[in-house]
Amino acid sequence: MGMKTIKFKWLALPLTLLMIALAGCQAVAGFDINKALVQSIQPTSSESKQTLSVELVPATGTLSAEDKKTIDLINSFSLNVDSAKMQDASNISIKGSVGYDGNKLPFHLSMDDKGMAIQVEGAKQPVYISLDPADTGMPDMTEYQDQIQQLTKKASEFVLKHLPNPSKVSVKQGSETVNGESLNLTNLQVELRGDELIGLIKPFLTSVAKDEQGVKDLIGTFYDVFYPLMSSGMGTDIIDSYATDILPESKAVTVAAMAAALQEELNNLLADYDQQMADLMAETPELSTILGKDTVLKMNLYFDSKLNIRKEKVELNIALPASEDLPVQAVKVHVDSEIWNVGGTVKTDEVNTAAGVIDAMDPYLTPGQILRNFDTNSVIYKILKDEMQISYKYILLDPYNDYYEVISKKNTSFVPLRYLSEQLDADVKWTPGSNQIVITDDITGAKIAVTKGSNKATVNGQPVTLPQAVFVHEDGTMYVPLRFIAESLGATVNVDEEGWITVERP
Repeated sequence: MGMKTIKFKWLALPLTLLMIALAGCQAVAGFDINKALVQSIQPTSSESKQTLSVELVPATGTLSAEDKKTIDLINSFSLNVDSAKMQDASNISIKGSVGYDGNKLPFHLSMDDKGMAIQVEGAKQPVYISLDPADTGMPDMTEYQDQIQQLTKKASEFVLKHLPNPSKVSVKQGSETVNGESLNLTNLQVELRGDELIGLIKPFLTSVAKDEQGVKDLIGTFYDVFYPLMSSGMGTDIIDSYATDILPESKAVTVAAMAAALQEELNNLLADYDQQMADLMAETPELSTILGKDTVLKMNLYFDSKLNIRKEKVELNIALPASEDLPVQAVKVHVDSEIWNVGGTVKTDEVNTAAGVIDAMDPYLTPGQILRNFDTNSVIYKILKDEMQISYKYILLDPYNDYYEVISKKNTSFVPLRYLSEQLDADVKWTPGSNQIVITDDITGAKIAVTKGSNKATVNGQPVTLPQAVFVHEDGTMYVPLRFIAESLGATVNVDEEGWITVERP
């Protein structure tokens, strides 16, 4: 699969979000969709479970073995969340498993305002990702959480207020089972096709352009959140230096200027919207398929009497254009979820970090340190080693470059010991009181010992005779036979016709 694979792969996500957003917001059969959807995005305590799967539909014709392998691998993916608990906006835990290539990988994740811990089956210690501003370099948003939530609500209300309904939207009452309990719920059914999508955008933009006060109110809310952030020195030095230019201290001046600019842009866009869309389709014919009749979103949302979502069933089919580089005609996404104990007392299941963690933010974390944290027979180890190839290294040595200083003696190529060892993530240490250096393989933990001026070495305690003795160059750099040190650290050496040397570790 080539570059087009990447291009269309990332088209799917924004398209999905856009289609879901344009699922309609106006009242149907007395049911206030706008109010229900706005409420659904507000963080509140709850428990839930969910399943998600992705399916690539192969294009007609013969697939290459590589393409079939890739498609089968992606189609084997599934996410099963057996227990998700939201205590509040900052405290969340998830227990479940990932299905992958016929394997099942159980995991446990918990997050609070300090960080996120992830424990997977086969790991000796959980992986920890710090969310502390001191570690991430990001501004501390804790004291602004309420304002940000208010902004999210305000923006959602504004967008949903102006969105038209698709042609197929209905509401009905019925009995549904949620976590083993039978409930009477309101079922919002939506079906939206790709060829209807562009037709919904124009009336949305037209409605927004007419809502001058609504636009000003929304910009004012943005100002109330971001001006204190930028003026308090929480951003970068560059942003801070321009803060007063971007957001003048006068809120009224800022709101008026930004509203006028947005109004002008909307009017310019709407003046020739149809022509711009026609030009876009002509310039990008692939969109005619992606935004065609075969791209379909089917969504069933089930609400209780308090307008809480209690159940979801989503099916999304994204049609893809024919391409030799992309032998897939459609991407299908299926999501099913059930939610209960909404607004109740919920306590998250925290990952046990008492025995220590692997710090994912550690800039010196090596592939070997990661791999040694997992049982070699575990699914996650095989994924990291074989599929993700986190231990893979490719080093290109130019024998004519003084920086690498590959030195040839009696048909033996020598390289700086420390340079090549550290390129392969190995640890290099002098043995105190001797001329010996010990190199520790990052992946296997094997120890290689060499001595200055000697052609004798050991690999994991076993004696080895080198083709030539280790020596110290006039600049004080210790040199070692290239092939010996590379192969001892699990790599292979190749030399092309021009003398370029490649060192590769799987």
